[in-house]
Amino acid sequence: SRDGSWTKKGRHSYFGYKLHLKADLKYGLIRAFKATTASVHDSQVDLSERGEVVYRDRGYFGVAAKGYDATMQRGIRAGPISVFDRLRNLRISRRRAPIEKVFAVLKRSFRAGHVMVTTLPRVKVKMMFSYICFNLMQMLTLLRQVQG
Repeated sequence: SRDGSWTKKGRHSYFGYKLHLKADLKYGLIRAFKATTASVHDSQVDLSERGEVVYRDRGYFGVAAKGYDATMQRGIRAGPISVFDRLRNLRISRRRAPIEKVFAVLKRSFRAGHVMVTTLPRVKVKMMFSYICFNLMQMLTLLRQVQG
């Protein structure tokens, strides 16, 4: 791959790209996405807009959101997180759980966890079509729920 880069997660090294997305909490539709090289830290990407609640995982810790920040807290070198922050993380994780389904379907059904294209623009196009297909599938699911 020409544009891919290395990143480390725990003890494992990964080569490739990262996909960031913003999904609608009510309907589970993908509203925005951004593809970056793997070396770009999560805190460098902000897809939020003013006036919305932003539920993000611990990777986005330390960066301000444009909307109301509901980023999960994580411990720092000085010590573990407080009991208050643990309870806050629990409330946030309950709200984030339905959106994790989006990631599971994208990886399982659309194989979004593995790309065979070699440049960042091609990755963006491939992911755009995957997200469009996911949204169509989700709209069919929502339509079936409404019809009974």
